[in-house]
Amino acid sequence: MCLSIPARIVSIDGSMAEVSAGGAIFNAGLHMIEDAKVGDYILLHAGFAIQKISEKEAAETIKIFEEMNNSLN
Repeated sequence: MCLSIPARIVSIDGSMAEVSAGGAIFNAGLHMIEDAKVGDYILLHAGFAIQKISEKEAAETIKIFEEMNNSLN
């Protein structure tokens, strides 16, 4: 099963970005998306931004992850 996580772009340097997800910072290749800007939300998978998403979509997905995590505790 593959899983991508929502993340917010914090900074961009060429075709690489630093993104924030769950309070952690990750490096993400921007090769697969166009017109990425600081503040955009993306789906992060295996070190690559695979799709831009809206802030609303990101928040909804994060909420679902939190609910799943809470149900395991």
